[in-house]
Amino acid sequence: MTPHHSYRRNAGRPGRGRKRLFLTAFALLAAGFGLAPLDATPASAAPNLIANPGLETLDAQGEFPECFEKSGWGDNDYTYTVTDDAHSGARALRVDLTRRADGDRKAMMLENACAPQVTEGHQYDLSLWYKSTSPDVAMTLFRHDKTAGWVFWADLNTLPQSAAYARTEVRTPVIPPNTDQITWGAALYGVGSLTTDDYAMVDATVVPEPPADPCEGKGPECKGQWTVQSAQSPVRAIHSVLLHTGKVLLIAGSGNDRDAFAAGTFKSSVFDPVTGRYTNIPTPSDFFCAGHVQLPDGRVLVVGGNKDYASADGTVGYKGLRTSYVFDPKLNKYLKVNDMLAGHWYPSATALGNGDVLSLGGLGEDAAGTVVNEHFSYAQNKWLPMGEAKQAWSFWGLYPAMILLQDGRLFYSGSHTFGVGLPGTGASVYDYEKGTITDVPGLRKKDERDQSASLLLPPAQDQKVLTAGGGNHTVSPDAHRLVDLIDLKAASPEYVPGPDLPQGRYKDGTFQKGAEGKVYLSAVILPDGKVLETGGALHTYREDPVFGASMYDPATNTFQPGLAADPVPRTYHSSSTLLPDGRVLSVGDNPGDGSFEQRVSIYKPPYFFKGARPKIMSVASQNWAYGSAQRITVDRPVVKASLIRPAAVTHSSDPNQRLVDLPMTVNGSTIDLSLTSNPNLAPPGWYMLSVVDAKGVPSVSKWVRIGPQGQVAAQRVQSYADELAAAPRTPGRAGHGDSGGHGKKGAKAGVELPEGYDGCDHAYGEVSTCVPWKFPAKVPAADRCAWLKAKGYGGLDVRRDRHGLDRNKDGRACGKGDFRKR
Repeated sequence: MTPHHSYRRNAGRPGRGRKRLFLTAFALLAAGFGLAPLDATPASAAPNLIANPGLETLDAQGEFPECFEKSGWGDNDYTYTVTDDAHSGARALRVDLTRRADGDRKAMMLENACAPQVTEGHQYDLSLWYKSTSPDVAMTLFRHDKTAGWVFWADLNTLPQSAAYARTEVRTPVIPPNTDQITWGAALYGVGSLTTDDYAMVDATVVPEPPADPCEGKGPECKGQWTVQSAQSPVRAIHSVLLHTGKVLLIAGSGNDRDAFAAGTFKSSVFDPVTGRYTNIPTPSDFFCAGHVQLPDGRVLVVGGNKDYASADGTVGYKGLRTSYVFDPKLNKYLKVNDMLAGHWYPSATALGNGDVLSLGGLGEDAAGTVVNEHFSYAQNKWLPMGEAKQAWSFWGLYPAMILLQDGRLFYSGSHTFGVGLPGTGASVYDYEKGTITDVPGLRKKDERDQSASLLLPPAQDQKVLTAGGGNHTVSPDAHRLVDLIDLKAASPEYVPGPDLPQGRYKDGTFQKGAEGKVYLSAVILPDGKVLETGGALHTYREDPVFGASMYDPATNTFQPGLAADPVPRTYHSSSTLLPDGRVLSVGDNPGDGSFEQRVSIYKPPYFFKGARPKIMSVASQNWAYGSAQRITVDRPVVKASLIRPAAVTHSSDPNQRLVDLPMTVNGSTIDLSLTSNPNLAPPGWYMLSVVDAKGVPSVSKWVRIGPQGQVAAQRVQSYADELAAAPRTPGRAGHGDSGGHGKKGAKAGVELPEGYDGCDHAYGEVSTCVPWKFPAKVPAADRCAWLKAKGYGGLDVRRDRHGLDRNKDGRACGKGDFRKR
C-alpha cells in the first residue's frame, strides 16, 4: 500500500494505522423494497476464488481466520470474535461496534498472496453470508494496481439488517488495466454487530470479450460524426441547461449585445433535440453571464446576471445582479425568488448533498469582485439571510469551478474566467461549514487557467478531477495544452501532470504546433465513461478557433486524438451538452467582431456506429432512495450501469457534471442496481440512467429521480485529505482577495480586480493597459487613436491589432503615422 492512501483499512493502533484504503457504501438488495428476491444460488458454476472461504482455518497463532485481517479506521470502540455461530461449518467472524464517532470496522482479505487473482477485462460476482443488528453495513472493494499498489476501487451495496443469515451478492465493474488482484469484505459503520461467513468469488464473464478496436480508418465508427442543424438557434446561447424533459434550456439574456440590453430585450429558448423545434421563453431579466444549476425537483435556479455593461472607455466594469429566478419546465416560465445578499455576474453554482445550492464569486453591483457567499435553501425555496449563509469573506474569482466532494467539502480546481489564478497554489479545498480554505499544490500555470475545462472524472466515486487547457492573454499570448490530474482520495492530494491535450487545425487548415493549446474548450462526460473534448481557441478574447476533438479515457489516462471536428467554430461563449440519447449538442461562439454564431451542431460519438445498442426494457421505479437497490431489465448482457447528472454549462464550466457508478447484481436479464447512500456523491435530482455492453456501446438513457426520501442506510462518508485538514488557510488572508477588512464579521465590501474581464483588450501596450474592447459607436475606426489620445493614451506596442490602431504597420499603435490626416 502506498503511503498517500487515506481510505483506511487498518487502524488497530493510534494514529494513521499501518495501512490505509478507501471505503465506500453498498446499496440495499431486494429485500424490503418491493422487489422479488434474486435467486439465492450463485450465477455461475465457476470455481470459488477465495482462500479459506468458510473461515474454518485459523492462522498460525490460532486466533483469527487465515487470509483475513482486522481492518478499519476512525474513532470507535470495537471487538473481533471468532464465533461458532456459523452459517456452515464450525466458525464465523463477528465484529461489534459499541461506540462510533466516525469510521468503521470490517473483515477483509489480506493484501498478499491470499488476495484473489483477477484478469483484466473480466467481471466477478462477490458474495457472502451475513447477519447484522445494524442497517449500517457495507461491502467495499479494493484493487491492486501493478504500479500504484493497493488502492480503493468501487462502491458496492449496502446490506439490509438481518437477524438470520442472509446472502448478498454483487458484480464487480470490469477489471481495469494494470490490475492483478482484488480484495473485499463487509464493513460495519454503525453501532451494532456484524457476523460474516462463507465468502465466494466467481468469474462472471459470460459476455464475449470486446473485439480489438477496429479504428484504423477515418469512418464515423472511429471518429464520430457532426451534423449542423438546418434551423439556427433563435437566441445567442450563452448558457445551456439540460432539463429532465430531455429538452435544453438555452439562455441568452442580452446575449453580449449592448443594444439589446439598452432596449431591455432579453431572450431564452427551449430546444427539443428530437423534433428540432424551439420554444421562446419570456425572460424577465438580463441573465447574460448568470449562474445556473438544477434543483432536486428539476427546476433550474438562475443566479444573478448582468446589471450593467462595462463603460465604453473601460474605466467601469460589468455589474452583477442580486436578483434570482427559477425556471419551471412544467410551466415553461421563470418565477422570481428572493434577492441574494449581493450582486453576482459570473458566479458559481454548486449543488450540495441536501439539495441546497452554494454560489460564490463574480462581480458585484459595484463592478468589484464580491466576497459574499450565497446559500439557497431548497426546503425553504429561498436565499438565506446574512448570519445563516456562512461567510469566509474570500474572493473566488469569476465562474470558479467549485466541485462537491464526497465529504461535503468543495474543491476549487483552479479553473475560472478572466485574469490570473488566485494567490497561493491556485487550487484549494474549501470547507464551507468550518470556514477553512486549504491550498492544494501541483497545478501548473495556475495563472493561465482562464476558461480551462475542469470536471470530476467518471466515476464520481473515484474522486479524481481533470483540469485541461486554458490561457490568459495578460500573461502569455497563446493558450497551452497542459492537462493536470488530482486524486482527492489521497491523504495529501496534489495535482500531477497528465497527457497533453491533442492538437487540432486552424481555419486555414494548418496544424497546431509546439505548445499551442486551447482555451474555451468543452469537456463532456459520455455514458460509456469517457470524456469528449471539443472546440476551443488558441487565444482568449474570441480569436483563432481550433477545429479538433479528442476522447479522454480515465481508465487508461490517455487521449484518442483525431476525432471528427465540429465544422462550426466554438470559442468564447460556446458550450457542449450531453443529450439523453448519447449525442452531444454544441452551441455558441462569440468572435472578436462582436457577432454571435447561432448555428447548432450535434455530435454522434463512435459508439453510434458499432452495432445495435443495448436497451433498458423496464425500470421498476422512477424514484430512487439513497442506499437502495433498484431493479431494471435489459435486452442483452451488459457490463456496467451509471447515472449522469444533466448539464448546466457556460464558459467551459459545469462543476456539477458527474457520472455515478451503479454496482450490479445480475440474474439473467434482471439487474438490481445499487445506489450509494452518500448524497454528496450524487446530489438529489434527476439523472440519466444508462447501461453499457461489452463493446462499450451505451443504451439510450432513462430518467430517474434520486433523493433522500426513504433513505435506508446512514450516509457513508470516507476519510481522506487528512494532511490538508491539518493546515487550514485563514479565510480572507492578505493576498487572497481580502481588502478593506473583509475578515471582519458582517463585512460585505468587494475587492478590486486585476484587469482582464470582458471590456478591456490587453493586446496593446503593457499587459495592464486597458484599451476598450468595443469603442463607442460614434467613434469611426479611423478616429480611434484620436479618441484614445484624448483619454490620455500614448503610443502602444501591438501584439494583435484587432482595432486597426497600427495603420502604418510599424508595430506601434497610435504612433505618429496612425492618426487620420485632417
